[in-house]
Amino acid sequence: MNVMFRIIFSFLLTIGIPTVSADNNLNQQNKVMTSGLSHLGLSVSNLEASSSFFVDTLGWKLVGEKPNYPAKFVTDGHIVLTLWQIADDQELVPFNRKTNVGLHHLALSVASFEILNELHQRLILAEKVVIEFSPELNGKGPTKHMMIREPSGNRIEFTHKPNAE
Repeated sequence: MNVMFRIIFSFLLTIGIPTVSADNNLNQQNKVMTSGLSHLGLSVSNLEASSSFFVDTLGWKLVGEKPNYPAKFVTDGHIVLTLWQIADDQELVPFNRKTNVGLHHLALSVASFEILNELHQRLILAEKVVIEFSPELNGKGPTKHMMIREPSGNRIEFTHKPNAE
Protein backbone atom coordinates (compact mmCIF):
# COMPACT_ATOMS: atom_id res chain seq x y z
CA MET A 1 0.00 0.00 0.00
CA ASN A 2 1.23 3.49 -0.66
CA VAL A 3 1.88 5.87 2.23
CA MET A 4 -1.18 8.09 1.69
CA PHE A 5 -3.48 5.06 1.59
CA ARG A 6 -2.00 3.74 4.86
CA ILE A 7 -2.53 7.12 6.54
CA ILE A 8 -6.16 7.32 5.40
CA PHE A 9 -6.74 3.66 6.29
CA SER A 10 -5.33 4.19 9.81
CA PHE A 11 -7.42 7.33 10.28
CA LEU A 12 -10.62 5.53 9.25
CA LEU A 13 -9.87 2.70 11.69
CA THR A 14 -9.30 5.16 14.57
CA ILE A 15 -12.63 6.92 14.04
CA GLY A 16 -14.51 3.62 13.67
CA ILE A 17 -15.43 3.64 9.98
CA PRO A 18 -15.53 0.11 8.55
CA THR A 19 -12.74 -0.50 6.05
CA VAL A 20 -11.39 -3.25 3.85
CA SER A 21 -8.71 -5.00 5.86
CA ALA A 22 -6.21 -5.88 3.13
CA ASP A 23 -5.12 -4.94 -0.38
CA ASN A 24 -6.53 -8.22 -1.75
CA ASN A 25 -10.00 -7.45 -0.46
CA LEU A 26 -9.79 -3.93 -1.90
CA ASN A 27 -8.66 -5.28 -5.26
CA GLN A 28 -11.49 -7.84 -5.23
CA GLN A 29 -14.04 -5.10 -4.61
CA ASN A 30 -12.68 -3.01 -7.51
CA LYS A 31 -12.32 -5.98 -9.86
CA VAL A 32 -13.96 -5.35 -13.23
CA MET A 33 -16.79 -7.85 -13.47
CA THR A 34 -17.73 -7.43 -17.16
CA SER A 35 -15.87 -7.86 -20.43
CA GLY A 36 -17.56 -5.72 -23.05
CA LEU A 37 -20.91 -5.28 -24.75
CA SER A 38 -22.75 -8.49 -25.62
CA HIS A 39 -25.57 -6.72 -27.43
CA LEU A 40 -27.78 -3.69 -27.05
CA GLY A 41 -31.56 -3.98 -27.21
CA LEU A 42 -33.61 -1.13 -28.66
CA SER A 43 -37.39 -0.96 -28.52
CA VAL A 44 -38.70 0.21 -31.89
CA SER A 45 -42.11 1.33 -33.08
CA ASN A 46 -41.56 0.09 -36.64
CA LEU A 47 -39.44 -3.04 -36.79
CA GLU A 48 -39.27 -3.15 -40.58
CA ALA A 49 -38.29 0.51 -41.00
CA SER A 50 -35.72 0.36 -38.19
CA SER A 51 -34.13 -2.89 -39.37
CA SER A 52 -34.09 -1.52 -42.94
CA PHE A 53 -32.32 1.59 -41.65
CA PHE A 54 -29.51 -0.47 -40.14
CA VAL A 55 -29.26 -2.98 -42.99
CA ASP A 56 -29.97 -0.87 -46.08
CA THR A 57 -28.77 2.56 -44.98
CA LEU A 58 -25.83 1.66 -42.73
CA GLY A 59 -24.83 -1.59 -44.47
CA TRP A 60 -25.26 -3.83 -41.42
CA LYS A 61 -26.22 -7.50 -41.69
CA LEU A 62 -29.38 -9.18 -40.42
CA VAL A 63 -28.12 -12.13 -38.35
CA GLY A 64 -31.33 -13.44 -36.83
CA GLU A 65 -34.92 -12.79 -35.94
CA LYS A 66 -37.74 -13.95 -33.69
CA PRO A 67 -40.96 -13.51 -35.67
CA ASN A 68 -43.14 -14.42 -32.67
CA TYR A 69 -41.71 -11.70 -30.42
CA PRO A 70 -41.11 -9.91 -32.92
CA ALA A 71 -37.43 -8.98 -32.96
CA LYS A 72 -34.56 -8.72 -35.42
CA PHE A 73 -30.83 -8.92 -34.71
CA VAL A 74 -28.42 -6.79 -36.74
CA THR A 75 -24.65 -6.31 -36.63
CA ASP A 76 -21.91 -4.17 -38.11
CA GLY A 77 -19.40 -6.93 -37.35
CA HIS A 78 -18.41 -5.33 -34.03
CA ILE A 79 -21.63 -4.96 -32.07
CA VAL A 80 -25.05 -6.59 -32.21
CA LEU A 81 -28.30 -4.69 -31.82
CA THR A 82 -31.55 -6.40 -30.95
CA LEU A 83 -34.50 -4.47 -32.33
CA TRP A 84 -37.65 -5.28 -30.36
CA GLN A 85 -41.05 -4.30 -31.80
CA ILE A 86 -43.20 -2.52 -29.20
CA ALA A 87 -46.67 -4.01 -28.71
CA ASP A 88 -48.80 -0.96 -29.55
CA ASP A 89 -47.43 2.09 -31.34
CA GLN A 90 -50.65 3.96 -30.47
CA GLU A 91 -49.50 3.85 -26.81
CA LEU A 92 -46.02 5.07 -27.76
CA VAL A 93 -44.47 7.66 -25.45
CA PRO A 94 -41.55 9.28 -27.29
CA PHE A 95 -38.27 9.40 -25.41
CA ASN A 96 -37.30 12.75 -23.95
CA ARG A 97 -33.61 12.88 -23.04
CA LYS A 98 -34.30 15.44 -20.31
CA THR A 99 -37.15 13.64 -18.53
CA ASN A 100 -36.87 9.88 -19.22
CA VAL A 101 -34.57 7.33 -17.68
CA GLY A 102 -33.19 5.04 -20.35
CA LEU A 103 -30.95 5.05 -23.35
CA HIS A 104 -30.00 8.65 -24.08
CA HIS A 105 -28.40 7.73 -27.40
CA LEU A 106 -26.31 5.11 -29.11
CA ALA A 107 -22.92 6.40 -30.30
CA LEU A 108 -21.33 4.63 -33.27
CA SER A 109 -17.80 5.25 -34.51
CA VAL A 110 -16.97 5.84 -38.15
CA ALA A 111 -13.51 5.42 -39.66
CA SER A 112 -12.96 8.89 -41.15
CA PHE A 113 -14.35 12.39 -41.65
CA GLU A 114 -15.00 11.43 -45.27
CA ILE A 115 -17.22 8.53 -44.19
CA LEU A 116 -18.99 10.78 -41.67
CA ASN A 117 -19.77 13.26 -44.46
CA GLU A 118 -20.80 10.49 -46.87
CA LEU A 119 -23.08 9.02 -44.21
CA HIS A 120 -24.62 12.45 -43.63
CA GLN A 121 -25.46 12.73 -47.33
CA ARG A 122 -26.96 9.23 -47.28
CA LEU A 123 -29.05 10.06 -44.19
CA ILE A 124 -30.42 13.23 -45.80
CA LEU A 125 -32.05 10.93 -48.39
CA ALA A 126 -33.12 8.19 -45.96
CA GLU A 127 -36.84 7.84 -45.27
CA LYS A 128 -38.12 8.58 -41.76
CA VAL A 129 -34.69 9.68 -40.47
CA VAL A 130 -34.52 12.97 -38.58
CA ILE A 131 -31.14 14.72 -38.51
CA GLU A 132 -30.80 16.59 -35.21
CA PHE A 133 -27.52 18.14 -36.29
CA SER A 134 -25.12 17.72 -39.20
CA PRO A 135 -21.43 16.84 -38.77
CA GLU A 136 -19.78 19.38 -36.49
CA LEU A 137 -16.91 19.63 -34.05
CA ASN A 138 -17.55 17.96 -30.73
CA GLY A 139 -16.55 20.71 -28.31
CA LYS A 140 -13.27 22.22 -29.50
CA GLY A 141 -12.50 19.16 -31.64
CA PRO A 142 -10.75 17.49 -33.28
CA THR A 143 -13.58 14.92 -32.97
CA LYS A 144 -16.58 15.53 -35.22
CA HIS A 145 -20.02 14.06 -34.72
CA MET A 146 -23.64 14.24 -35.83
CA MET A 147 -26.89 13.14 -34.20
CA ILE A 148 -29.94 11.59 -35.83
CA ARG A 149 -33.14 9.78 -34.95
CA GLU A 150 -33.64 6.49 -36.76
CA PRO A 151 -37.14 5.67 -38.10
CA SER A 152 -38.49 4.59 -34.68
CA GLY A 153 -37.09 7.67 -32.95
CA ASN A 154 -34.01 6.22 -31.22
CA ARG A 155 -31.20 8.78 -31.10
CA ILE A 156 -27.95 7.70 -32.77
CA GLU A 157 -24.71 9.66 -32.75
CA PHE A 158 -22.06 9.04 -35.38
CA THR A 159 -18.58 10.15 -34.39
CA HIS A 160 -15.04 10.19 -35.72
CA LYS A 161 -11.98 10.75 -33.56
CA PRO A 162 -9.02 11.43 -35.87
CA ASN A 163 -6.44 10.21 -33.37
CA ALA A 164 -8.19 6.80 -33.41
CA GLU A 165 -7.12 6.17 -37.03
